[in-house]
Amino acid sequence: MAAELILLSPLDGWAAPLAEVPDPVFAQAMLGDGVAIDPTGSVLHAPCDGVVISVHAARHAVSLRAEGGVELLMHVGLDTVTLGGKGFEAHVVEGQAVRAGERLISFNLAVLAEGAKSLITPIIVTDAAGRTIAARTTGATMKVGERLLTLSAPAGVEEAAAVAGPELTRAIVVPLVHGLHARPAARVAEVAKRFQAEVSLLALNRRANARSPVGIMSLGLRHGDSATLAAAGPDAAAALEALAELIEGGMGEGAPIRKPAAAPVVESAPAKRAGLAQLKGVMASPGLAVGKAVRLFVEELAVVESGQGAADERAALDAAIAAVAGRIAREAESGEGQARRAILGAHAAFLEDPELTGQAARLIGEGKSAGFAWRAAIGAYVEALRGLGDRRIAERVDDLLDLERRVLLVLAGEEDRGPDLPPGAILLAEELLPSQLMGLDAARLAGICTARGGPTSHVAILAASMGVPAVVAAGAGVAAINEGTSLILDADAGLLHVAPDAKALEAAQTTLAVRAERRAAARLASREDCRMADGTRIKVYANLGSVADAEAAEAAGAEGCGLLRTEFLFLERETAPDEDEQAERYGAIAAAIGGRPLIIRLLDVGGDKTASYLPIGPEENPALGVRGVRVLMRRPQVLKTQLRAILRGAPHAKIMVPMVASLSELRAVRAALDDARREMGRVGRSDLGVMIETPAAAAIADLLAAEADFLSVGTNDLTQYALAMDRGNPDLAGEIDALHPAVLRMIAQASEGGRKHALWTGVCGGLAGDLAAVPILIGLGVSELSMPSAAIPEAKALIRTLSPQACADLARKALDEPSAEAVRALSNTFLTGEA
Repeated sequence: MAAELILLSPLDGWAAPLAEVPDPVFAQAMLGDGVAIDPTGSVLHAPCDGVVISVHAARHAVSLRAEGGVELLMHVGLDTVTLGGKGFEAHVVEGQAVRAGERLISFNLAVLAEGAKSLITPIIVTDAAGRTIAARTTGATMKVGERLLTLSAPAGVEEAAAVAGPELTRAIVVPLVHGLHARPAARVAEVAKRFQAEVSLLALNRRANARSPVGIMSLGLRHGDSATLAAAGPDAAAALEALAELIEGGMGEGAPIRKPAAAPVVESAPAKRAGLAQLKGVMASPGLAVGKAVRLFVEELAVVESGQGAADERAALDAAIAAVAGRIAREAESGEGQARRAILGAHAAFLEDPELTGQAARLIGEGKSAGFAWRAAIGAYVEALRGLGDRRIAERVDDLLDLERRVLLVLAGEEDRGPDLPPGAILLAEELLPSQLMGLDAARLAGICTARGGPTSHVAILAASMGVPAVVAAGAGVAAINEGTSLILDADAGLLHVAPDAKALEAAQTTLAVRAERRAAARLASREDCRMADGTRIKVYANLGSVADAEAAEAAGAEGCGLLRTEFLFLERETAPDEDEQAERYGAIAAAIGGRPLIIRLLDVGGDKTASYLPIGPEENPALGVRGVRVLMRRPQVLKTQLRAILRGAPHAKIMVPMVASLSELRAVRAALDDARREMGRVGRSDLGVMIETPAAAAIADLLAAEADFLSVGTNDLTQYALAMDRGNPDLAGEIDALHPAVLRMIAQASEGGRKHALWTGVCGGLAGDLAAVPILIGLGVSELSMPSAAIPEAKALIRTLSPQACADLARKALDEPSAEAVRALSNTFLTGEA
């Protein structure tokens, strides 16, 4: 290995330290160290000899592999991916060998200046292959070909490569409440990649490469399981220490050791009711659909076992994986919806897993074909994941099978053409893969029913995000349904009615028509202020978690925001957002809702929402542990920074405190808020309210109301605490209902507590958007309802038909009902006028 690797400037322009890049991903060297160039030229050149690893589909970034395995990323401008390739021209392709100075990408500076956040171009060493940056040029004007970076191998690297040294080991116990699932597995892999040492994780007589998220997941390490970390190499001891500290620290998900209950087996069988053949499954996405059966039962792709030469087979597999990766990138950029992008991002990460590609390469080296090797490598992990007994991880099998099929299709030179859907199609399948669903014409898809699958699978998430009713796990009877059979899919009940009679079809069509008419009429009047039949004002607000949510809420007729969940800024990142970032985001959301009322909930983490940089020690019951305001009391700087950011970005917003259980917590936040205002030179007073989520808060609502400015009931947590039922437990999904009389009595108590001090009481939990609950909540004294944007038009339309006295009478009756089912029946009778 050469003593030095010289990287030449790939651009004309001003060289600056990476820390000056206005993007924390680059500035904080999350992708690697390097420099940045503010370009004056319009051509990106190769900084050294190497091979092109990848050219991004948007042509704004290119990666090279240089001598000795050093890998480089050159990213032209910031946020240039949003240009979709506009203004860029690529001169190289993946796998192409280049010489220093060769053209890689040309770009139009005028187009980038208009559409990009910045023209500054990071030059990153993403994998130093054991080298270090010994010298760099910054603070100077550069010309293409001038020395920019010098990489030198540290002393002893060559010897270490030849002699790995003894293997060191360390025993660990997994404290993560959900085990080493996808997110913590990815973090372990990320840390492992920082070391030269080869690190493995051993458990149950199996060994996984610590750089492989899929390999780690396949071990099936769950809460309380023992494992061994093993490392060999020059920095093995440091690698063991870092990884042990990461895992044993819990990554924000730690909990005392306890055995989880086994997942239930869902049985489904045909049944007869009211003259209809039925299949019973599990709801994956709510709704009702009427249509014709369209079958999608694909045969397994055939592959030959023997290869035609290791070099050719490896090249074919690499090209197929690269092609699929490119397609995934394009699909993520062109498609809409956060769920779609997140799922495609997970698929892209699996494709890059070194353990998968390494296993396939080993099989190719043994004489197997590319297709056979890829299927075998995927299959080993599929079997491992299916055998874990953990439903959430096992449902990720679909993602691996999807990638298996996509790569095999490319190897075979075939396209994965789905069925041509007629209007109103109800798709039937054994199992549906994410890419198959994303490839369908959503406008013609009325519903989905699969024989297998799970309600938390990626297909279920996609269906819900598309608004397509879906039932999964409906059993083998799905395959027996003929193409074109008339169907009624009642996803809310988890039922597929097969070949219903004319009367049933007519009733279902009538229900759909009534719902459609009601939604259309509601949308037309959604922008008008909401008043009851006698003119009583009821405020209908939206729950928000992003600028996109705010824009959708404004379009839906929201009169303000009753709950801005600020966790969207804090989760899925390595460090807390600073005051400037928070202020900018709060201001953007305030602007997006057009200056309407805005209630911002302070950071609510803990329980099922974790942030790695806010570690919470092991807890016997995280839902009853340090969460909400308790975290803020233990992290006063986090609270202070957030309060200051709100006062800067949205100075007129009301502020809401989560998970309050005592008056002292409200007083502590009030004191911090007053201190922040004083430090910033602000006069006056900010409204500070309490989120009623605990039975304690409901019981002392009158005491809280004496010092708060408003009360808002969070029915999601209040319900689980009142009923002692975990809202994340699928076994209890059919029993946890916020219309339970116990929950309603707590809402009544909170409302009465507010009324004593002339405070308004709102509801911002899921119950606010439940039409069956709306008249009851109003009858209990609630005057503000905050709900998902999609529910706003119909909720407003309903409220306009109600009278305060009728709602009060209904609420009194509801409080005396014996169960949530009885309350729902009472409300439905009230709403249909059958009483």
